[in-house]
Amino acid sequence: MKAPPRLQSLVEEGLIDTVVRQLMSGKEAMVYVVRCGDETRCAKIYKEANHRSFRQAVDYTENRKVKNSRSARAMAKGSKFGRQEQEAAWQSAEVDALYRLAAAGVRVPQPYNFHDGVLLMELVTDAQGDAAPRLNDVSFTPEDARAHHATLVAEVVRMLCAGVVHGDLSEFNILLAHLPGEDGQPAADGPVIIDLPQAVDAAGNNHAQRMLLRDVANLRDFFGQFAPELRATQYGPEIWSLYQSGLLTNETPLTGRYAPEHVDVDMQAVLREIDDARDEDAARRLRMAAG
Repeated sequence: MKAPPRLQSLVEEGLIDTVVRQLMSGKEAMVYVVRCGDETRCAKIYKEANHRSFRQAVDYTENRKVKNSRSARAMAKGSKFGRQEQEAAWQSAEVDALYRLAAAGVRVPQPYNFHDGVLLMELVTDAQGDAAPRLNDVSFTPEDARAHHATLVAEVVRMLCAGVVHGDLSEFNILLAHLPGEDGQPAADGPVIIDLPQAVDAAGNNHAQRMLLRDVANLRDFFGQFAPELRATQYGPEIWSLYQSGLLTNETPLTGRYAPEHVDVDMQAVLREIDDARDEDAARRLRMAAG
């Protein structure tokens, strides 16, 4: 097919040889299957902000750092240049997250290049070499549901240990791919996590905890359709509690159970604080009356 205008510059630069077909059009990007030499990859074209249905919510963009101070000031003012820089930062967030997570061994598509608002990355495929389906398009046996749920919980932990929370994880942005076997094991189907422009820094975003709990709850609810016992699990609170305590590693055993700690309240201390505040207020009133 003819290369879309946004891909034409990559063709001219020699980064893409041919555009095979459009793979999908989502709320924030359009994805094409492309040929790069002997390899088939995918090209993700980010939609401009006014063409996206997903907005750059403050929850996601909070504390995202921009190295250039001029850009940071412009973004804060909301000028035209600032909006352009904010858009560039939004697009590069997924690129940064992909490289970071791929280096940490998380199951994400391998990124290859980012040029002119287009991300070139691995095409995730099924056993037949076709584009892998999303989880929401697949039904599972209880055994497979338990296995994939366990794998994805471990991936969430691996992401968190790398300092990243997906922020929008669900059955709609996880692919069921045909993956090479590990340690001499045969190839088998397994989940691959995609769509990361909403990813947030676990330590630097005040909403990271809520997002992680939601991500894990989405996994629980989806796979709980096939293995109902998963609905009773509490992996999200357990994972975050271990993370906050500095006890979470990729090898930390999880139970799926969580009992919040109940801290005894020192009522005498609370009453003393109230009395002190009352006395201070009375003294202030006396000073005002005397003045």
